[in-house]
Amino acid sequence: MSDIHEVADADMASQYVDVLQIPAFLARQTDLLLAAAATGKTINVKKGQFMAPEDMQKAVEKIRSQGDNDVWLTERGTFFGYHNLVVDMRSLPIMSQTGCLVVYDATHSLQRPSIGTESGGDRQYCLPLARAAVAAGCDGVFAETHPDPKHAKSDKATQIPLHEFTGFVEDLLRVRDAVQGGDTI
Repeated sequence: MSDIHEVADADMASQYVDVLQIPAFLARQTDLLLAAAATGKTINVKKGQFMAPEDMQKAVEKIRSQGDNDVWLTERGTFFGYHNLVVDMRSLPIMSQTGCLVVYDATHSLQRPSIGTESGGDRQYCLPLARAAVAAGCDGVFAETHPDPKHAKSDKATQIPLHEFTGFVEDLLRVRDAVQGGDTI
C-alpha cells in the first residue's frame, strides 16, 4: 500500500503496490479518485479530518463509477478545535453502510498536529481506542510500529513500540472474538 498524491502517481504506483491509498486531505479530489479507480487496484480512502463519515459515500460513488474496485474506508479522526483529533466511533458503522471495508487508523487518529516543531500525539490511548473500534465493528486496524519510536523519522509520538505490538494485536483479537460471540475476553 502506498499513498498517491497526484493523478500521474496512480498508474506508476499501481505497477508496484496492491492498494492505492488516498490521503485524508485529498479524499475529496475527484480527479485523483477517478485516476486511482482506473487502475483496477484496491483503493483505501482515508476520511478527511474535516469530513463527516456519511460524506465518504460520495468518494465511494466516484470510485465505483469507474469499475468494480475493492474500496476500503479508513477513519483517522476529526478535527476538534486546534491540535486535537477526536474519533467518533459512530463513524465506523456509518461508513460500513457504503458496503466497503472499514479500517480504524489507531495511530494517526491520535496525532496532535502542529505542536511545536513536529506533530505530537497521545500514544497512551492507542489500545483503548483500537479496542473500541473493533467492538464497534471495524474490519481492520492500521497501526504504525517502530523498534524505538522516539527515534522514528515521523509520527514518533503515536507509534507503538515494536516489542508491544504482538500484545496489541492479540488484545484486539480477543475483543473481536468476544464481540463475535467467542468465549474469550
